[in-house]
Amino acid sequence: MAQYTAENIRNIALAGHGSAGKTSLAEALLFKAGATDRLGKVLDANTICDFDPEEIKRQVSVSLAVAPLAWKNKKINLIDTPGLFDFAAGMYEGVRAANNVLIALSGKSGVSVGTEKAYHIAKNAKKPSMFCVTKLDRDNADFYKVLEQLKSVFGPSVCPVVVPVYESRDVVGYINLIEMKAYTYDSKGDAKEVPMPGTGHRVEGLISAISEAVAETDEELFEKYFSGEQFTAEEILSGIKKGVREGSITPVVCCSAFTLAGIDMVLDMICELMPSPADAKDETCTDLNGNPVEIACADDQPLAAFVFKTIADPFVGKMSYVKVLSGKLTADQVPVNTTTGQPERLGKIVFVKGKKQEDTAVIGAGDIGAVTKLGGTNTGDLLCDPARLLKCEPMEFPAPCLSIAFKPKAKGDEGKIAQALQRLMEEDRTIVYENNVETKQQIVTGLGEQHLDVLVSKMKAKFGVDIEMENPRVPYRETVRKKVKVQGKHKKQSGGHGQYGDVWIEFEPCESEDLVFEENVFGGSVPRNFFPAVEKGLRDCIKKGVLAGYPVVGLKATLTDGSYHPVDSSEMSFKMAASIAYKEGLPKASPCILEPIGSLKAYVPDGNTGDLMGELNKRRGRVLGMNPAEDGLQEIVAEVPMSEMHDFATLIRSMTQGRGYFTLTFERYDQLPANLEAQVIEEAKALQEE
Repeated sequence: MAQYTAENIRNIALAGHGSAGKTSLAEALLFKAGATDRLGKVLDANTICDFDPEEIKRQVSVSLAVAPLAWKNKKINLIDTPGLFDFAAGMYEGVRAANNVLIALSGKSGVSVGTEKAYHIAKNAKKPSMFCVTKLDRDNADFYKVLEQLKSVFGPSVCPVVVPVYESRDVVGYINLIEMKAYTYDSKGDAKEVPMPGTGHRVEGLISAISEAVAETDEELFEKYFSGEQFTAEEILSGIKKGVREGSITPVVCCSAFTLAGIDMVLDMICELMPSPADAKDETCTDLNGNPVEIACADDQPLAAFVFKTIADPFVGKMSYVKVLSGKLTADQVPVNTTTGQPERLGKIVFVKGKKQEDTAVIGAGDIGAVTKLGGTNTGDLLCDPARLLKCEPMEFPAPCLSIAFKPKAKGDEGKIAQALQRLMEEDRTIVYENNVETKQQIVTGLGEQHLDVLVSKMKAKFGVDIEMENPRVPYRETVRKKVKVQGKHKKQSGGHGQYGDVWIEFEPCESEDLVFEENVFGGSVPRNFFPAVEKGLRDCIKKGVLAGYPVVGLKATLTDGSYHPVDSSEMSFKMAASIAYKEGLPKASPCILEPIGSLKAYVPDGNTGDLMGELNKRRGRVLGMNPAEDGLQEIVAEVPMSEMHDFATLIRSMTQGRGYFTLTFERYDQLPANLEAQVIEEAKALQEE
């Protein structure tokens, strides 16, 4: 592919709700620009951006894909991102790499939760955005209804620049409101200029709204607008460009990806209104001492290349998607990874279009490509010229919230599983793995059921590992509620030396995670050199409680008395005596089971607070308070038993249509209600038998 300077590049993340038509829109843009010779369809599993076997099987995007095209001497790098919330990592990676965000929404279903999320992510990242209303060829699609929705949800910054012309509820043409020209489209999606239709007050109102938005971007334009003068097309264009760059204007375009009508205007508006990497200044970098450094997006600057995505494939090897922030990336360089501090030898440098790769000698400033075989480099790392080492802000990802336990179906696959998980975690930063020593389970945490389902499928397809899923076990504890004093006597006689140890121990509750051991022996009834053996015996015992075999906490043991034999007593004898005292005493000390309690912060819309509080009450939770949060959500603070929360991620997402999210952290242990003890004990016994 030809090389382009930063001024002639547009990096565009395609975002929006699942099934809003992002992949179909990308396909139409690529086809219209001649970057592909056929118009692929998601249902036919032949699109450029959905090439992963999981995407073909599920007919949804599960990770981002990059596809460049050329339009009117500009290069547009399309970054198609997933719309499903389970695969949100792809959207965060895509928005970070892009300079602009094109948010697709259906002309039929309008503003969805995914539309709002994409807009807020773009705003938080300070990336200019544009709405594209798609699927206008569908029955009941209504652009003007969707436009009203956009204005009511996102405010007066919403500014239509391409609108459809309706006749009898069918779209018969499109109007470019900047040029004030109308076009119709034939069956191949080719445009033909036609006289402006008599659309009356509607277009006049839209022009007035555009003029008002443009007037806000510049003092001279404001004075001209205030004096009643009309803006020229050039003034409107430059005003909108400035407003888009500053975030005060969000343009709206429309099209049909199926018929290709309006697609050329979408490409025109991307090139004309969206800032280039040279104009964007969207990466804030610092030197190694933390001082801010201004970097210019130009080829003659020292190299700085940001890795925004990693693909880990057992056959192809590791591939790192990079955006060159400044300088040029060439194969003969040895840049330094400023995260690890180590130099990196570069493999092959390529431009990617979906799954296809095209070798290139250089990736210029502002452009996007990929590098193979970067062994020590991961997502979020920065590759720099050794003469200018920089750091940039770390990448943000949504916190994983749904955990499952797994085990290999075939014995001996543990090593394969560890290797597969390590590679998949390099690829997806929202996967977290933990080997829980206490419950003896391997736990993997992701963003939802589909996310974890894809993880299992990938482990089997890519790495040949079959795993079984089960719910994570709850790490209960045991403790005592009253004070008892018991004797533990170990006496064994055989040929030669025998074994003799005799102790009296008081057991009582205390505030401590660990065993508190004290001795209060008078008169040498137990020699001091045997005290450590008694304590060691008890510490071995508290690993398993007497009710369900869970570790014992909050226990104080005081050695008060005992006896010994000058020949037969030994450390082993007193360890055994302490063990006997423990087994004798704990059942009499009113033992009980403790369950882990989590501190929950749930963020939900106003209308869902009552339902969520009711659900928390059902789960034995205790609501502590409610506070206003960002994006019009309410924060509900509560304490909830961890055993009741394994499916909470699915519940809060379905209850709030994906708007809600939560954090849950371990707080403390509390006594399990007596009516639930029998069930926990039964489950523990069944596990021990296994």
